[in-house]
Amino acid sequence: MASPLLVFVGPTASGKTALAVRVAEALGGEIVSADSVQVYRHFEIGTGKPSAAERARAEHHLIDVVEPDESMDAARWVELADAALQAIRARERVPIVCGGTFLWVRALLHGLAEAPAANAKIRERHRQTAEREGRAALHAALREVDPESAARLNENDFVRVSRALEVFEQSGVPLSRWHAEHAFRTERHAYRLFGVLHAPDALDMRIRERARAMLDLGWVDEVKSLMQRGHASARAMQSVGYKQVFEAVNAGALEREPLLDAVTRATRVFARRQRTWLRTQPVTWLDPERALAEDVRSLLSLDAQSEPKRSDASSSSRKL
Repeated sequence: MASPLLVFVGPTASGKTALAVRVAEALGGEIVSADSVQVYRHFEIGTGKPSAAERARAEHHLIDVVEPDESMDAARWVELADAALQAIRARERVPIVCGGTFLWVRALLHGLAEAPAANAKIRERHRQTAEREGRAALHAALREVDPESAARLNENDFVRVSRALEVFEQSGVPLSRWHAEHAFRTERHAYRLFGVLHAPDALDMRIRERARAMLDLGWVDEVKSLMQRGHASARAMQSVGYKQVFEAVNAGALEREPLLDAVTRATRVFARRQRTWLRTQPVTWLDPERALAEDVRSLLSLDAQSEPKRSDASSSSRKL
């Protein structure tokens, strides 16, 4: 029987990549990225992709796998992730999943609701509507038929808004109801979830310093280059951080401190949403010093033969 899949989760800027690399290096592992922006080529600085040094220490998969204007959703990512995990195990290496796109992690571990399949004709009609009337119009149409999905989706997230509308148009059932009935009760992989736990104030500081470092590396120039190459409407450009830099470039409002403030605020809001989701998950939380200093096998208790914990929220020993 295969060992439980090691999955490293946590809010943005918490240090999950550094921990996953450390574990992979110690155990002979390879990392499958579960990040919905890192999959895109050319979006480099603001995605927090593993550095060249980190990639040299541990093989990474599902980074830079699609062009900015290609579509990538949870179902497609799960197919790619399953193939990567199978190949890693075939090489007798330890598979490790690391990322902050929790819908994708959840889909990998528990599967997706069996909603109607994608329909290219409907998606094209939605695209034309968005071009003609704006993405807000498409989002308003979703709000009429599936207010719960509309409430959790940004109006600029064309792919997910279109998908939610597509499901309703084909089935007459809101996507939110499909998800509620599925409830992610199945289990595709035995797994263990790990994360690095920071106090909220400490995480806020890490988020600001991370944003500052990205701006120092030339994030604004990267966004300008992406826009010049025709990627202004790419889905990744609406991700947290990129959206704020894009809007600043578009408006010519490039004063450094206000831009840093805008990116920091948006990222902190995103991190709070991540923490809310993680409160319901059976995460083993590690304090930062322990995550960096303790022996990896002791840290993960990999020699223990006990069954990994499941979806009992009480198994998280410390409050986020």
